[in-house]
Amino acid sequence: MCFSPEADLVTGIVVSGVGIDALRRAPDRRFLPLAALPLLLGLHQVIEAFGWWGMRGDLPRQVGDVAIWLYLAIALVVVPAVVPAAFRAGESDPGRRGRMFPFVLLGAVVAAALLPGLLNSGAGGEVACRYIAYDSGVDYGGYVLPFYVTATCMPMLLSSSRRLVLFGLANLIVVALLGWLLARGVISLWCVWAAVSSVVFDLEVRAAARSPSRSATAPV
Repeated sequence: MCFSPEADLVTGIVVSGVGIDALRRAPDRRFLPLAALPLLLGLHQVIEAFGWWGMRGDLPRQVGDVAIWLYLAIALVVVPAVVPAAFRAGESDPGRRGRMFPFVLLGAVVAAALLPGLLNSGAGGEVACRYIAYDSGVDYGGYVLPFYVTATCMPMLLSSSRRLVLFGLANLIVVALLGWLLARGVISLWCVWAAVSSVVFDLEVRAAARSPSRSATAPV
C-alpha cells in the first residue's frame, strides 16, 4: 500500500528485483519460501498500481476491480498463511522451529477467517486521498487484526538469526507507526517498509548461502 500508483509501481519493480536476487541465492529448497517473500511483496505493489489506475479511470474499471481483488487476496489470505511458514522453513534450530509452528497454524486460521470477504465480494477498496482505503469484507475484520500481526511478526522474534530478531523488533514499532498514520488519513508508506523488509530478507538468504552450517538441510 503506497501513496500513489507511480510510487507503487516503482517500488514494486525494485522490490521484485530484490526478490529475484534472493531466489537466485537461496542455498537450498527450505530457503525458497523466505527468498520468495520479496518477490511476493513486489508483485503486491505492482498489482495495487493497477488498482489505483482503475479507480481513477486511467484504466477500465474492471481491470481495477480485478487488481484490488488480487491485492486483497494476497494481503488477507496469502501473507498470513505464507509468512510464518517461510520463517519456519528457513530456521535451522529444531527447537525454535517447533516454537514457530503455532504461529504457522495461527496464520492459516487468520487466512481462513478472512477468506469469506473475498468469496462473497464484500472485500474492496476506494481511493482516499493519499492511500486506498480497503475493506476486508467481514464484520469481524478488526478483531482478526491482532492475530494477523501476531502470526506474521512473532516468528521473526523466535528466530536464531540476530538480524531477523532485531528486524522483528523494529517491525513491531514501524507497523504500529504506519498503522497510526494510515488510521488518521495522513499517508500510506507501507511500500517503503516493504522495500526495507525485502532487503533484510535478501540479506538473510545471502548470509545463509555463505554459511555451510545454516545452509545444511534441516528436518521439517
